[in-house]
Amino acid sequence: MPADVPEPPADAPRYREKPVSFVRRSGRMSDAQERAWADLSPFYAIDVPRDAAATSIRPGSAIDVASVYGRTAPLVVEIGSGQGHAIVHAAQERPDVDFLAVEVFRAGLARTMLDADRAGIRNLRLVEANAPEVLEHLLPEGSVDEVWVFFPDPWHKAKHNKRRLIAPPFPPLAARALRPGGILRLATDWEEYALQMRDVMSDAADFAPAFEGEWAPRFAGRTMTAFERKGLAKGRDIRDLAYERVPRR
Repeated sequence: MPADVPEPPADAPRYREKPVSFVRRSGRMSDAQERAWADLSPFYAIDVPRDAAATSIRPGSAIDVASVYGRTAPLVVEIGSGQGHAIVHAAQERPDVDFLAVEVFRAGLARTMLDADRAGIRNLRLVEANAPEVLEHLLPEGSVDEVWVFFPDPWHKAKHNKRRLIAPPFPPLAARALRPGGILRLATDWEEYALQMRDVMSDAADFAPAFEGEWAPRFAGRTMTAFERKGLAKGRDIRDLAYERVPRR
């Protein structure tokens, strides 16, 4: 534990006392992924102090964004980056922007690093962590220009709905990390979850819709991934939403 990280108060909230939007699995990484993690994580992965669980972040562990990336630039954070296809493509297309991939599955992060390194991408970093704790503890307040949540686990069984990421506790955390005028972008291929997302965000005091009508147009900055194609092949419509972080009155 770094000496400059203060001990949290005894009553500090611990997210493992609340439902999380994932089930931690210890799937075996391939040999290539193991090598990628060993060779590339010193550059790409942000090493963070942990709290109650392997993917937690200790309160008081905020990073200095400019120091992490070696420059001052707009910052885009993708939550649930999976195999990294969308964020690697975006980082390659926009070298003037810094990107942070947030994911709990190490194999996906290893694949992301491998693809980023092959493409010569240097404006991308990764963190293996639970997204709410990244937004609350790791990122300085107002340091993010965009937060992306594309195709989060829909937890479509009613008994599992409480695990959904886009729920009432989420907007205040996203609002904390985003600068005023920053954008929260959401997308899902599950209609019922899309409706929930829209309902949750309509009640979020720190956000205003950045679109007209029922749904936002498809975000042009999101490359078409195999996951999105699979949803379309099954006949599911893709629904986008976008919200601007508004200053508090």
